[in-house]
Amino acid sequence: MQRDDVIVVGSGMGGLVCALSLAPRSVTLITKTPQLLGGSSLWAQGGIAAAVGPQDSPRAHAADTLSAGAGLSDPQRTRELTDEGAASLEWLEKEGIPFDRDLHGALALAREAAHQYPRVAHAGGDTTGQVLMRSLTDRVGEASAITVLEDTFAYDLVVRKGHIQGLVAFSRNDGWVFHSARQVVLATGGIGMAWWHTTNPVEATGDGLAMAARAGAKLTNLEFVQFHPTALALESSNGARLPLLTEALRGAGAVLLDESGNRFMLSEHPSADLAPRDVVARAIQRKTRAGESVFLDLRPVLSGKHRDSFPQAIETARSAGFDPYMEPLPITPAAHYHMGGIEVDDVGRTSVDGLWACGEAATTGIHGANRLASNSLLEALVYARRVARELDNEDAGHDDYVAAIPAGPIVATTERLNDMVDATRKIMSRYVGILRNGSDLDSAYDRLSVIGRQIGELIRGVDAESPPAPDTIKRWAEARNLVLVARLVTFAALRREESRGAHYRDDYPLPRPEWRHQQSLTVDTLLEAH
Repeated sequence: MQRDDVIVVGSGMGGLVCALSLAPRSVTLITKTPQLLGGSSLWAQGGIAAAVGPQDSPRAHAADTLSAGAGLSDPQRTRELTDEGAASLEWLEKEGIPFDRDLHGALALAREAAHQYPRVAHAGGDTTGQVLMRSLTDRVGEASAITVLEDTFAYDLVVRKGHIQGLVAFSRNDGWVFHSARQVVLATGGIGMAWWHTTNPVEATGDGLAMAARAGAKLTNLEFVQFHPTALALESSNGARLPLLTEALRGAGAVLLDESGNRFMLSEHPSADLAPRDVVARAIQRKTRAGESVFLDLRPVLSGKHRDSFPQAIETARSAGFDPYMEPLPITPAAHYHMGGIEVDDVGRTSVDGLWACGEAATTGIHGANRLASNSLLEALVYARRVARELDNEDAGHDDYVAAIPAGPIVATTERLNDMVDATRKIMSRYVGILRNGSDLDSAYDRLSVIGRQIGELIRGVDAESPPAPDTIKRWAEARNLVLVARLVTFAALRREESRGAHYRDDYPLPRPEWRHQQSLTVDTLLEAH
């Protein structure tokens, strides 16, 4: 057993900022990645939205956020978030983040889809995520109060008498360890790997959401998954992460074309190529389902004043064998961001005593049914700092409870497990993607339930003298989490009988007034219904 003061799980922006903000308090930061640098934040090409431009205001930023949220965003929390935009950028600058500036020294602000004004700050152009994460990772490495446990898989939370007692983790070096702590923060990121086409990194398997679910936490708005409309379509991806072509490209003048070279979004929405993400993604999905190809033409950007602002997009295209200066790029929608997650209050507290969450793993009520572009890093930053402030006011304490260390899973064959994961992801992309209906969702849920039982049946006892390989344990545990998350999302999508924001059902194509509310559930709700 190891005693910890505060445990933060996850090394994306939320986890790093929370750990740094807790200093000088002792923090144990657990990440399953081999190195601290990881998570979806690293791949962020869009920047951080903040109302700091001369014509902009927090009120206008809040209005855009509420409009994108399709009636489900919490107005008070949204206004509070946008009010903190400028202070959040200042905090990052004090942490050494070199934001891009114009010739006059002011922040260089970009406009993205569904924003009234340019308000997105970047660092290193479209490599913002890398610049942010490398800087924050360096700061964490320099912090003596933060103990980083890399290549360590947080397996399950331990709850006793309704209160968090810590968690059980598995590390390559130490095997199974019970980390005793009365305060745990989940900042584990999203669930994008539950879909075959995704912009998320391989580690985005919904671990925090699944752990919280098994611990009895309330989960909210799980059905709302944002699909980025412009991932680079690679025929040879075989389920791997697809490169993202940032929405800022369209804000700078890139246009969407069908295979005949027509700008099809002109007839889809008044804002055309700058329509909200869900509108654009659905329009593209309809064409790809009909067997048509869709393209993003960067040439208007690369021949204009923004030609030096997107080095990552140019390198991405060239690495895949395309010349963005000469030809449009083939694109496809891909699972990108989860608006739903672990339900938290306005300081990041969950429904389980001692458990906190921030970043994409949490749902604050701000994104509603559809996240406004570049609000995610702002929300992760603001709520990570709020969690840290609130934790300082809480009495951590310890008791003498010692958790039983679970037996490690033994898998019959890795190939069989991989087949189950691939099947899960293909089911989600086909039936629980951008275009949904009740019949498909019902079928998907039944098939996912079968896969869930099959994964559970792979567990056998473990011989202490010949423990399973660490990679096997991690792979099985991720599969277990991924299938549970897939079932939860499908169940929530089946229950919401309307179309709203990023959730679109062919059999209920319009919003319904009786569904203008958050949908909360627990894992017990799922078990009771099926």
